[in-house]
Amino acid sequence: MRLSIKRILVGMGIFFITVGLAVTGYMVLSSASFIDAWFMVIVTIFSVGYEEVIPVVTPLEKMYTTVVIVLGCSSLLYIIGGFIQMATEGEIARALGEQRNTREIEKLKNHAIICGFGRMGQIIAQELTLSHFPFVVIDSEMDRVKEARELGYLALSGDATEEDTLKSAQIECAKSLATVLPNDAMNVFITLSGRNLNKSLSIYARGEVYSTEAKLEQAGADHVVLPAAIGGLRLAHMIVRPSASHLLETIESSNMINDDLEQLGVRLSEIHIKEGSEFVGKTLGELEIMGEGGFLIVAIYRHDGSVVKKPTCDCTCQAGDTVIVIGNNDRLPRFTLNETPAQKIVLGGGLADEEE
Repeated sequence: MRLSIKRILVGMGIFFITVGLAVTGYMVLSSASFIDAWFMVIVTIFSVGYEEVIPVVTPLEKMYTTVVIVLGCSSLLYIIGGFIQMATEGEIARALGEQRNTREIEKLKNHAIICGFGRMGQIIAQELTLSHFPFVVIDSEMDRVKEARELGYLALSGDATEEDTLKSAQIECAKSLATVLPNDAMNVFITLSGRNLNKSLSIYARGEVYSTEAKLEQAGADHVVLPAAIGGLRLAHMIVRPSASHLLETIESSNMINDDLEQLGVRLSEIHIKEGSEFVGKTLGELEIMGEGGFLIVAIYRHDGSVVKKPTCDCTCQAGDTVIVIGNNDRLPRFTLNETPAQKIVLGGGLADEEE
């Protein structure tokens, strides 16, 4: 934009200088009045075709008129080119940005797909960003897509119910999908499409009414959230049992502890033990030795849903377990390097890829 404005200003400067010198020249060469000289210059530059008010007879007058035509017309074309550049460079920049966005999305792997960038979608995107978890947003409204990109998110404009749109978001390589549209039918359709394109995909779906929950689960959703039902129950509990609700809020606010720990250089994180991982079969004591004492294991979520609180050092890791650890921010990433190649470790909600 700055280049185009500069071009317009330079062209206008050359044009007005040319007009000024041309008027002065005709007044000197032909002893014409200012009005006649001005009219002659305008007619000559813009090629209007009126009769010449100043006769061009001598070779000097003809050469002078030729120079006026060349400089005047060139400056006008330069100005017009600046306006054209101003009109098109925004579209060019937008096209280049679209290409960069597409290239970045094509590189995604083990990422999340957020279908819908409304209030829920924005909250999910914020949390995933804080956890350094890669994701891409899909929304049919270009204004929301633009808003997502302005926030630095990867985003696609399209209908998430169409398989081509989901494929553009690299759903075959995705780890999870969250469909949070306010339309239950569309969420069911997206869930069906997502499950059909990626059997191992973890699908999280939003529902507006209780009857939709079963349909979403039948369509392939792993988890269904009913925001209206949750909000209604919460308000009812606050009315009936205000003291208990206050206690619940206090407990939930403790989730902010990770933010406080961050300020101290410490973080709560989780390590997912995959099938074939080097960690399978190892005791927690061995893991702590591998981590060089940079963290402490506080709990284990077993693959069957059970939870081991305050695990002992002889507790053994199993495939599918999620180990909750607390440790120094710098030590945790180094500890993940002990994992075998091609394994994925979840750290604070983010994925760390090992070198192959």
